[in-house]
Amino acid sequence: MSLTIYNTLSRTKEPFQTLTPNQVKMYCCGVTVYDYCHLGHARSSIVWDTVRRYLQWRGYKVEYVQNFTDIDDKILNRAELEQSSMTAVAEKYTAAYFEDMHSLNVSDADSYPLATKHIQEIQDLISDLEQKGFAYTVDGDVYFRVRKDAEYGKLSKRNLDDLRAGAGERIEAADPDQIKKEDPFDFALWKAAKPGEPAWESPWGNGRPGWHIECSAMIRTQLGETIDIHCGGNDLVFPHHENEIAQSECAHDRPLSTYWMHNGMVNIGGEKMSKSLGNFTTIRKLLGDYHDANGQKVDIDPMTVRLFVLTAQYRKPIDFNDASITAAGQSWQTIKDGLLFGYEFGEKLGWANLDPLSTTSISTTTAEVDRFRSAVDDDFNFAEGLVVIFELAKELRKVGNIIAHDSEQTVDPTLLKDKWRTLIELAGVLGLVVNPDQVKEQTGGLNDAEIEALLIERQTARANKDFATSDRIRAQLTEDKIVVIDKAGVPSTWYRG
Repeated sequence: MSLTIYNTLSRTKEPFQTLTPNQVKMYCCGVTVYDYCHLGHARSSIVWDTVRRYLQWRGYKVEYVQNFTDIDDKILNRAELEQSSMTAVAEKYTAAYFEDMHSLNVSDADSYPLATKHIQEIQDLISDLEQKGFAYTVDGDVYFRVRKDAEYGKLSKRNLDDLRAGAGERIEAADPDQIKKEDPFDFALWKAAKPGEPAWESPWGNGRPGWHIECSAMIRTQLGETIDIHCGGNDLVFPHHENEIAQSECAHDRPLSTYWMHNGMVNIGGEKMSKSLGNFTTIRKLLGDYHDANGQKVDIDPMTVRLFVLTAQYRKPIDFNDASITAAGQSWQTIKDGLLFGYEFGEKLGWANLDPLSTTSISTTTAEVDRFRSAVDDDFNFAEGLVVIFELAKELRKVGNIIAHDSEQTVDPTLLKDKWRTLIELAGVLGLVVNPDQVKEQTGGLNDAEIEALLIERQTARANKDFATSDRIRAQLTEDKIVVIDKAGVPSTWYRG
């Protein structure tokens, strides 16, 4: 089966064919750096990071570029609020972005262009549009002539006349510069300088670029006039990506991108998580100071967040709540146990080498790998790929519980090593990783003899109807991740959860 991608432009799944064999040019619209990133940003970054990882695993050389918008009204407003400068605010929240994303194991892009570092390239592109009659100047502002572009609306499937009829006078009310425009839907390529705002010299007077032109110029500079994949959140389809297409394709007379991909939003109580609605949870709060609906503090592993994102189809909305993040945490514990299996039990099984990546990758020879690839090749169906990973992890954890009880396990140790290496590889494709040192953390609590002694003490307490002591011991074992199974008429059994 070949890789297929759902293309927002065509609204269909299409076979993936690159402009250059085995090479992918990929651009992601990044964040506007004026605040800490929230879970919606995390979803976008994790999804496109995982798409990139999968393409690399499939043998493509991926050049991945993600911009930062470092000049914007929101940044200027935050600078005023913090009594700071646009540059200081942008640098502060750019640094915070990297801290947050690294905690979620999001790999760095190959390049992070900044709008303020591409002012000349932006002006060059505007001049190209002006020379072709697609741009016009009014009092230092430069606007794009939307109706001159016969294909405008092809990405979002919007008709300007229908939009105009439905908008009425609201357009004029929302845009104080409406009177300057030839048409209400024309959008700014360059904005004349305002008092107290940063500005750059230009052929049209001092000013700063519009938001949409920044990405078009940075793509042309970083990757060329046509790329393979352009991605971002589905809230960017209109007007941002629609306007990018208009600018770039009218300037170059060729497609901006072969494939347009968009991730769905994160919902809270049925509404999109966003700063404007005030219903957002920042990544650092989620990982450091999250409390559930009952006010109880919950420790959330960063890999739980990554797994939560990948369990949903990337184009669809995903609902965040206590139940969904708890379920993701339980699933991650299972996968984590499987990933740690070799480090914890490899020596007992007689393995000569505990490094799963020390030899050549297992590649495409196992049934599990074939199933995983077949699933994810269908428009990056990570959720279905996780089914394969989860099955491997559960099988290894089951064997691990047998070994932990000093019981004899019957599976061939060589086969177990192959399954473990397969799990490490496939989970790594999705960015789900563990630190081998976590084995020490997991086994650093009660040893088997101490557990057995506590169970005998608990059994005595239950026989004496000392339920307070019985409950205390069970709580102690639970805290140490020991699962106790009570059976009528026989001693309780246990395993490490």
